[in-house]
Amino acid sequence: MPRIPARVVAVGLALAAALGGIGSGLLRAATADPPSAAAPMAVMAGGSCAGLPVAAPRQLRGMWLTTVNNIDFPSRPGLGEAQVKAEYRAWLDLVVAQRHNAVFVHVRPSGDAFWPSAFAPWSQWLTGRRDGRGPGWDPMAFMVAEAHARNLQFHAWFNPYRGSQPAPAGTGADLAKLPPAHPLRKHPDWALAYPSGPTGRLYFDPGNPDARRFVEDSMLEAVARYDVDGVHFDDFFYPYPERGQDFPDAGSYERRARPGQSRADWRRENVDTLVREMSERIRALKPWVQFGISPFGIWRNAATDPAGSDTHGLQSYDEIYADTRRWVRERWLDYVVPQLYWAIGFDRADYAKVLPWWAKLVEGTGVRLYLGIADYRVGEKGPWRDPAQLDRQLTLAARYGVDGSVHFSAKQVRADRLGAVTRYRDHHFAAPALAPIASRQVVPGPAAPRLGAARRIPSGGVSLTWQPGPGAAPVGWALYRVAGGTATLAATGRAGTPVADPQALPGDAAAGARATRWCLTALDRAGNEGPPSNPGAITS
Repeated sequence: MPRIPARVVAVGLALAAALGGIGSGLLRAATADPPSAAAPMAVMAGGSCAGLPVAAPRQLRGMWLTTVNNIDFPSRPGLGEAQVKAEYRAWLDLVVAQRHNAVFVHVRPSGDAFWPSAFAPWSQWLTGRRDGRGPGWDPMAFMVAEAHARNLQFHAWFNPYRGSQPAPAGTGADLAKLPPAHPLRKHPDWALAYPSGPTGRLYFDPGNPDARRFVEDSMLEAVARYDVDGVHFDDFFYPYPERGQDFPDAGSYERRARPGQSRADWRRENVDTLVREMSERIRALKPWVQFGISPFGIWRNAATDPAGSDTHGLQSYDEIYADTRRWVRERWLDYVVPQLYWAIGFDRADYAKVLPWWAKLVEGTGVRLYLGIADYRVGEKGPWRDPAQLDRQLTLAARYGVDGSVHFSAKQVRADRLGAVTRYRDHHFAAPALAPIASRQVVPGPAAPRLGAARRIPSGGVSLTWQPGPGAAPVGWALYRVAGGTATLAATGRAGTPVADPQALPGDAAAGARATRWCLTALDRAGNEGPPSNPGAITS
């Protein structure tokens, strides 16, 4: 997801701590020069404005807002409603300032919930309590509404199988310390503890069909109740191996595996079933909601499987039983966000070699490829001390036609160490962009709206009035500016928000101001864009 990045890169290396990264001593300095950058994919709106074709760049730009252990948000447990809301608004202000168009919010970090749920206790990272009592308000409803007010997609980020966090910050592997109404206390046969010792935590048994269905229902409750744009998982399914210990599911395997089925194949089938069923159930419930996963960046190494990548690291297929390649090929996902948390030139997992493997994988599938980017590593030893490392990574991504990026995590984006965030923002996110459309959702967009008067506003920009066209009401809009022989995307917004071009224009006496034209397009719930309106202009 992202996002609690324990990024192991080599078989035989000890798994990093859950909030840590790859050992910097393994890193190699980058040597490759970046290729020329490509512009974000542009999609024609199906018409022209003042004689020029209208095309908006399509690029997902997002960041993960992590709640577990209060990594990003809230700043500490038990804050009052007003402060939690103020902090969240400040994070969204950062998202907007970075010219992102999506936020991925951790709403189920460990079998808990950031909404009033019939399936899970309230999250202690919000309430500061372990008794399951709520805060007296609905954070999820607030968070979704605030994101949409800023025209940001809200992707609800869930950890399916985790039931607790290690002590002392969490309740550890002790069922008795869970909130009284926690489902694992009610169904102890669903619970598995791993690893043994002080870092243990509880998991819902991935091989238990009843536990799996309950986990699905708990997440779909949020999908049904709230206007989310996406359902998002990170890389945590079966746990990463620790200290040679095996996950203690022998009993479940003996009861439920098919005759002759290996334990590894059985585990992969369990995860595949969760992914497939969630895909089917989301699409049946709300077809416009996207489903995406952010897996560990290596499926298998080519030395193990010729279909694998040119890498020498931990293999998610074999170590955590995540057959990410199959999920893409089966088109169970709308998007995939592999966590490419390695530098260009790193010998065991070179970003420049793993990226083309993923780009090749999604070809012809309709699954969008976004990249998980390691903002948290900026400033580490080796190539991460180069402020241009992430900038170069995004340049390579553009070369391979990647549809966007998600950055781990919000706190590191805000820190902007070495000025690296500002650097890639200004090079790659200089202008607004529409989020990509899930390929299964591409249909004709809403009818052309009618653009009315244009007038200057005190900030120096221009506001415009408009009326939607006939048919279904649009959910959003995109405003194009025509000046100097080009038509460019000037601003985007949700229906009901004022339409304005924020760019300052020359004074009234300048001919350029009067030569500028604007056109508006309408967007549906999935992001499909209709034809442009009539041109609008400043007339006085």
